[in-house]
Amino acid sequence: MSACSSNNAGNNVSGDSAGNGPVTLDTFISVNPRIEDINTNTITKLIEEKVHIKFKFEAAPSASAADKKKLLLASGDYPSVFLSGDFTQAEQIDYGQQGVLLPLNDLIDKYGNEIKRAFEEDPDLKAAITAPDGNIYSLPSINDCFHCWYSQKMWINKAWLDELGLEIPKTTEEFYQVLKAFKTQDPNGNGKADEIPLTGAYNTWHGIPSHFLMNSFVYDDDNTFFTMKDGKVSLAANQPEWRQGLEYVNKLYSENLIDKEAFTQNNDAVMQIGNKEGDNVIGAVSLGHIGMAFNVYDGQTRHKDYVSLAPLAGPNGVAYAGYYKGYGNGVFAITNKATEAQQIAAIKMADYMYSEEFAIANEYGLEGKYWEKAQPGEKNGHGEQAKYKLTPAFFEIGTTLNDHWDQMGITRRTREIRESWVVPNDPLTAEGFEYRLFLETAKNYENKQPKEIYPPAVFLEASDAKQVNMIKPQLVDYINSNMAQFITGSKRLTDSEWNGYVKGFDGLNLSTYLDIYQKAYDRLEGN
Repeated sequence: MSACSSNNAGNNVSGDSAGNGPVTLDTFISVNPRIEDINTNTITKLIEEKVHIKFKFEAAPSASAADKKKLLLASGDYPSVFLSGDFTQAEQIDYGQQGVLLPLNDLIDKYGNEIKRAFEEDPDLKAAITAPDGNIYSLPSINDCFHCWYSQKMWINKAWLDELGLEIPKTTEEFYQVLKAFKTQDPNGNGKADEIPLTGAYNTWHGIPSHFLMNSFVYDDDNTFFTMKDGKVSLAANQPEWRQGLEYVNKLYSENLIDKEAFTQNNDAVMQIGNKEGDNVIGAVSLGHIGMAFNVYDGQTRHKDYVSLAPLAGPNGVAYAGYYKGYGNGVFAITNKATEAQQIAAIKMADYMYSEEFAIANEYGLEGKYWEKAQPGEKNGHGEQAKYKLTPAFFEIGTTLNDHWDQMGITRRTREIRESWVVPNDPLTAEGFEYRLFLETAKNYENKQPKEIYPPAVFLEASDAKQVNMIKPQLVDYINSNMAQFITGSKRLTDSEWNGYVKGFDGLNLSTYLDIYQKAYDRLEGN
């Protein structure tokens, strides 16, 4: 890699930063399977015109993009620009220190108007993408998806509650009583005991029911398992409250109120149960959105019976919502193959991609076909004048398209942009689904995370990141597998079994793991 020159004669730069002609940017991009031809795509042409560039794509299908990226970097024959880099923190530091990825700081200072605006409007962003050496090596794609920030949701069958004359449960005890009623009082009215009071799915978006329920005892984000107090990081999964939560979920399981398959079945299995012919059998389901369990197309009605369930108050009054605001891996980066003209063109391209104009164009194409400006009096979800409106054509898009980028590359989709669209009168229609998720999130989850949580994105030192990459998978697997064993009863929550479980963390380098994150937190806070 050190032999790579910083000036690549093979890049065929046909112009320069003075504007004599378009600058050719050889660019790696992961192509969504819906895109017909990235070279002729309408948005490709839009970017080329706006930024005065000519793309020369090193394109890879999204399914094999990760392997292609690794091969390119290992061979040393990589392009000047990555637009689908998916660079982890460790990769950003590694390739940055090797000189493969260029620091973007000076380029952003000179040319990054939209990027600097993003830093001003979102103070967490700059800290989250700045490596410990002070350099920014990559820019993420930003999607301020409000309902995704609070995606650890439970959905409950309101029609069944109404049928049985029950209120929406607010506590763990009330939830227990509701599940018992679902099991024993035939809420679907078919005379059979076929109801599944509570189900979920393994290895999908917040599908394991126990994680939602643990938040009635101690904060459980089902990812880091961190809990914070007075600026100190600790693990939730070895606290006495965790044991208390396991005892509660074990009670539900042992009384057959939780689907036995909820810890092993995949999302497809839940969809099959949710959409099967005949009577509905699902009482409650833990999933990121209700469309993961039931078809929400127009003409489908079963999904309309469900509402989101707010975090339940446990015996100690705890009722937390999982919170997931973050920025993901680095997507855009410039390599040492880029000439000065290419570096300038590339950062101008990235800057344009962080604009509101491009956020709309990337996802919905040019004005007129799939979207138009809202008419006076048309409202957004906040009851204010909307800016944009989807046309019926958007809901009729086929399996392939060539008039937008379908969220490839980088964009900055702020909450303001996402929530500036006209909302339909009925949130239970297919067209109103995003609005429905917004309403449910605002009603039941917003600001219910703990007052003090670990920051959403903290950059670790290179050596620390490598250690975490070794420790975390084993730690998370240990927590999840023991959670399932304690809940299903294959392990009992006796003092000796519980103490053995807690002791097991010593062999998984838990103290090192927590020390690394404490150090990173202290650096971020300037402590």
